[in-house]
Amino acid sequence: MKLNIKSAPFCLIQFSLSFLCFGALGLTGKPSIQLGVDYLEETGFEILKGKRCGLLTHPAGKNGRGQSTVGVLFRSREVNLVSLFGPEHGIYGDEKASVPVDDKIDVRTGLPVYSLYGKFRKPTSKMLAGLDCLVIDLQDVGVRCYTYVSCMRYVMEACFESGVEVVVLDRPNPLGGRKVAGPPMDEKWMSYVGAFRMPFVHGMTIGEIALWSKKSEGVLKTSTAFRKKGKLSIVPMIGWKRNMTWPETGLVWHPTSPNIPTLDSVAGYPMTGLGAQMGRFKHGIGTKHPFRFLTYEGKSPEEVKGALESFRLPGLSYQIKTLRNSSGKDVRGVYLVVSDWRAWKPTSLPFYMMKLSALWQSPSPFPQAKDSQAGLFNKHVGSSWWWEELLSKGGKIDPAPFLVEWEKDASSFRSRVSPYLLY
Repeated sequence: MKLNIKSAPFCLIQFSLSFLCFGALGLTGKPSIQLGVDYLEETGFEILKGKRCGLLTHPAGKNGRGQSTVGVLFRSREVNLVSLFGPEHGIYGDEKASVPVDDKIDVRTGLPVYSLYGKFRKPTSKMLAGLDCLVIDLQDVGVRCYTYVSCMRYVMEACFESGVEVVVLDRPNPLGGRKVAGPPMDEKWMSYVGAFRMPFVHGMTIGEIALWSKKSEGVLKTSTAFRKKGKLSIVPMIGWKRNMTWPETGLVWHPTSPNIPTLDSVAGYPMTGLGAQMGRFKHGIGTKHPFRFLTYEGKSPEEVKGALESFRLPGLSYQIKTLRNSSGKDVRGVYLVVSDWRAWKPTSLPFYMMKLSALWQSPSPFPQAKDSQAGLFNKHVGSSWWWEELLSKGGKIDPAPFLVEWEKDASSFRSRVSPYLLY
């Protein structure tokens, strides 16, 4: 089945998805989870036949059997794959974070690889020349600042402007489809680490973000005429439901980037990434638990654990552990345990970490930040309100009223995007 967002009314897409999900139930009554790439294979690549295709993907772009989407499309006699496009970390995930990546020839296929994290973030007309469609197969982690969704936005804009169809192979949000939390994005701080005005944890699949971008005014930074004329097709997942956590899908987790090797780090990413961006907190990069292992220079693990426990954050508990870092040194710190997934609020902790940083460090690191450092911080957090209060109140700041207000914003966001939720 082909889902053509340009021509099909949304109610028809909803009906079709509901029918397909019902049809995916086997005789045993157990759901069979299929990724977009699996369903593409099952339908004989019908949507790509007769088209010159590009592919934007990365190492987590694999089918349910663990085979690379690059190989799946390249080996198929039904697909004319002519070029590859790589996001941050490259198509094989071996490039470091925030480091520009050069164009190259893929040694496995002999195809050109155009970097979208180097000289160009947005595909040029030369890169797109001769393509009929560009396939996107990117595994997101459900967090606004993770740059794969930003890469998709730029690709959609360029393709719509050049008359190239966009085909998105949908994948699960590993945080599930119910968690929506954190500060919304102020327009002044929008950047490649905040390309959408959405909560920090957005609760959408990458296909749903693409649909919202296509159908809503002002989401894409391209003209209304190009957006409306542009062609978007989404190949859905079969059997996925919004309340599913990743283990419930039965899928293997493949690292999406060097510091997100496991599901453990996926949950940790929104929990500590913002809180360790400025100040003396470290969040376990270089250990086997990146984003889940906290240390603070000048404070013992017992002091850190006690301070965190005093905030009584729901769904979290804390364990003191000793881990070996990449330098071979044993480090004692606090491991974060998600003890109750339903109660856990993924973005609460980092704002209490900032409170502690302002309280424990004299002078506070935030007013002392250079313009570039402060700018990068705010591009990730997205909230001028929080920044201004943090500067004025320091360690006396109370995150609770902010979190309450952001929950209201998250609820409002979910209402606005509900017409574009496919599952």
